[in-house]
Amino acid sequence: MTVRLDPAERGVWARPDTFETTVFRAADPPGEPGWLYFRDNLWRGECGDAAHMRAVAEDTLDVAVDSVDFRELRTTRAHLDDLRAAVAADLDAFNAETVDEALTKYLGSSIHVTEEI
Repeated sequence: MTVRLDPAERGVWARPDTFETTVFRAADPPGEPGWLYFRDNLWRGECGDAAHMRAVAEDTLDVAVDSVDFRELRTTRAHLDDLRAAVAADLDAFNAETVDEALTKYLGSSIHVTEEI
């Protein structure tokens, strides 16, 4: 995301006043409240509603956000297996016929499996 600093104090400024940073959000465990965050906010690996995602980021970080984008779901094999099982259990919620179709619809090809997060 691109963050913008706008100091409230007179005589205080920042250079640069905008900068890019990477922000990580822990995924809620599949089946738990909030686990559909990716479905509700992403489409084909992109933010579905950029203005909404900027507002969410601003509220979360308490800083002005000029832009935000999604790069990847960074996950462990175990979490991805659990995610795939939860999606399979409710394919209708994803308007998909297969788990792969559902994950591609929302995450695109942006799934990165790691040993640990």
